[in-house]
Amino acid sequence: MRFSVLASGSKGNVSYFETDNAKILIDAGLSCKEIIRRLKLIRVEPEGLDALIITHEHLDHIKGAGPITRRFDLPVYINHKTLEKSRHILGNLPNPVIIDTGQTLRIKDLVIETFTKCHDAADPFGLVLSFNGSKVGLATDLGRSTRLVEDRLKGCNALILEFNYESEMLDNGPYPLFLKRRIKGQDGHLSNRQAADLIQTISHDKLEHVVLAHLSDTNNHPEKANEEAVKVLSKCGLHKTKVIVSMQDDTCPMIDLG
Repeated sequence: MRFSVLASGSKGNVSYFETDNAKILIDAGLSCKEIIRRLKLIRVEPEGLDALIITHEHLDHIKGAGPITRRFDLPVYINHKTLEKSRHILGNLPNPVIIDTGQTLRIKDLVIETFTKCHDAADPFGLVLSFNGSKVGLATDLGRSTRLVEDRLKGCNALILEFNYESEMLDNGPYPLFLKRRIKGQDGHLSNRQAADLIQTISHDKLEHVVLAHLSDTNNHPEKANEEAVKVLSKCGLHKTKVIVSMQDDTCPMIDLG
């Protein structure tokens, strides 16, 4: 299995996964034109895509979903509540596939487990993608970890995990109080420290890659997030685990598993 985070942050989120036979997008928070451009940066032709999965209805996850699925006639895997909340943005979808949160999907040779998470959206979910013994967990846009999240992410060989804000930067930053409370709330976003605590809880000796995702431009800094991740991995004895900071304006290099 191979994957790349094409964009991650409050202005747009898109991730790409492929196996021997399957090629999918998780979320489509950039314009259709920009998603195509970033796919080509990693040498992927959008005509070969098999599906799009939408995790929740916030604009930074669905902005380009309607246009790209109509252009390439893609099936869109989406739960009912998310679809209802986002119809006015998505428009007419050529092939919606309604799923239940907690359902396990199979797209060709790729198995995708979905699990509920705590975020201020209608019915948001995280994912674990599996192929040929390798597993990648994707958990961004969550206000807190839960036993369910930890149970699902245990055993993953790679993680795409939210490191949204540095607490001191958020507290002393320019955001209004209501927004700070929303971000720090139980249905908001994970801080660097909270994300590091989650890594410590689920760490194991086959964790190969950790991608730090959804960093705030205003309330975080890549070096701060990276330092927190490296510190906790070192504490867990995982000195060979690679840390990659995903960005809003740059596409991560393709990561190979297995």
